[in-house]
Amino acid sequence: MSQQFDVIVIGAGPGGYVAAIRAAQLGFKTACVEKWIGKDKKPSLGGTCLNVGCIPSKALLESSHKYEEALHGLELHGVLVAKPKLDLGAMLNRKDSIVSNLTGGIAGLFKTNGVTHLAGSGKLLANKHVEFTNHQGAVEVFETSYVILATGSVPVNIPPAPLTGDLIVDSTGALEFSSVPKKLGVIGGGVIGLELGSVWSRLGSDVTIFEALDDFLAIADQQIAKESRKIFSKQGLSIMTGTLVKGTEVKGKKVSVTYSSQAGDKTESFDKLIVAVGRRPFTDSLLADGCGVNQDERGFIEVNDVCETAIPGVYAIGDVVRGPMLAHKGSEEGVMVAERIAGKHAEVNYDTVPSVIYTHPEVAWVGKTEEQLKQEGVAYNVGIFPFAASGRAMAANETAGMVKMLADESTDRILGVHIVGPAAGDMIAQAVIAMEFGASAEDIAMTMFAHPTVSEALHEAALAVHGHAIHIANKRKRA
Repeated sequence: MSQQFDVIVIGAGPGGYVAAIRAAQLGFKTACVEKWIGKDKKPSLGGTCLNVGCIPSKALLESSHKYEEALHGLELHGVLVAKPKLDLGAMLNRKDSIVSNLTGGIAGLFKTNGVTHLAGSGKLLANKHVEFTNHQGAVEVFETSYVILATGSVPVNIPPAPLTGDLIVDSTGALEFSSVPKKLGVIGGGVIGLELGSVWSRLGSDVTIFEALDDFLAIADQQIAKESRKIFSKQGLSIMTGTLVKGTEVKGKKVSVTYSSQAGDKTESFDKLIVAVGRRPFTDSLLADGCGVNQDERGFIEVNDVCETAIPGVYAIGDVVRGPMLAHKGSEEGVMVAERIAGKHAEVNYDTVPSVIYTHPEVAWVGKTEEQLKQEGVAYNVGIFPFAASGRAMAANETAGMVKMLADESTDRILGVHIVGPAAGDMIAQAVIAMEFGASAEDIAMTMFAHPTVSEALHEAALAVHGHAIHIANKRKRA
């Protein structure tokens, strides 16, 4: 048996690396196993999020938005420039540079906090032993008191659209196109499909999004989802709901896609096709027979409310367990687990996990949707404020969208906030904080917001809950 650790974390994504750092801060001798190899052929930390997910996609979303704004948005501000040219190579290089800086930053944080980085694969054995295999194939078995499983998720592949070179790709391949496809198909109208479709649409692609469900953004409040669809359609995204892709065929440098909708079956040709139908927990070769950890029928590791498995001292966090597959959710679970190992009474409030879609405008929400409240039989009030009535939004030419607040009819406690509009991803934090402290709509209505800011829209939505909004006509007036 090799070196003893107090805590071994398997996986160095936003859940794993945060858990490892926090455990080390709390005085535990900590190791973190990560097998990711970066584009430079060297071990890389950060998992999917930093290497091929959250960070590189947001870099391309930001760059592509600036390109589109230079093409179409500056004249309104009286800024006249020659037609901009796209240097896709430079844009991709900038994305890679950001990834390199951040992954290298985690390596620095590991060193500063005394976390041992084990570059290779980890497997949980019985009795909380961890088998580590480095990239050269050498195997060691480590003893430890606590194990945190944080191996994340991978894209779901579907039989009708098997990945094929650089023609049919998943979300990772969609970040690496060497040229802008003239015609791009996207299977999946969720968060990833919308973000990647937006990137390439801004850069000049004719984008069609195939969504099998009848409802667009079924996970979101449907009033916000419908408003978002209108906005995205005006931007040029063709969103086809109730449309099932039945098959694909590569013909030379084109992809032929056969799909079915209410109008019947149809076949269409694309230059590239992105498969973005969701992600699944990645637990391949993670759990040895007899290790004692259980998985459900979908492959998620079974845990209790504080992320502990059936084996005391073995925890699992992030995308491999129940709940939304979000980086910040995994990070907070990592902190919670490390602190509980240290005897603290930490917990995660799963009722206040925010979600953000980084389109332009952004879509963000926290808490219950109106549909959920109706289904649960909860009586509620609604307050809505459009960005079209916001002075700051007008000044920025960002007037699309709205803020929607849902509050309990009897207690006035905020039950959910839903936003499509400028800076929605940052604004939603105000709602998360309010809900974390059990705030009422009246609490927000009585809070002073700086003027002029887009955040005033949240203030006005809170006022509108009881018909007291100042800058729009209220549907009903109450004392």
